[in-house]
Amino acid sequence: MTSTDVTTMFERIGGSATIDALVDRFYDRMDTLPEAQVIRAMHADDLGLIREVLKRYLTEWTGGPRLYSVEKGHPRLRQRHIGFAIGDAERNAWMVCMRGALEETVVDTIARQDLDKAISGLADWMRNRP
Repeated sequence: MTSTDVTTMFERIGGSATIDALVDRFYDRMDTLPEAQVIRAMHADDLGLIREVLKRYLTEWTGGPRLYSVEKGHPRLRQRHIGFAIGDAERNAWMVCMRGALEETVVDTIARQDLDKAISGLADWMRNRP
């Protein structure tokens, strides 16, 4: 993650309140958008637990408190997702949900663009099939 000066992305976007809203809007979109059905099918019926995991992960990944690794260890994202076929369609569906959530929750335009770029790279890296 890159940041402006010494300010973390976590601080730039508004901290925990923004991360919480971002993740909630992301999963709300995943749960309702027709174009997200391909990724919604990969999740349990109840999204409550995964919401909390993503909140902890994004908090730490953006430079906030270490909430994820103290509980789960190294993220090993590709390893944790290897059981799911993630290609362009899945990556794009995930990004549709995330971009909509970013638009709704991250007020600072430059921070939103920077975060979108970083998250897009992460989504690209998660693909494990053509």
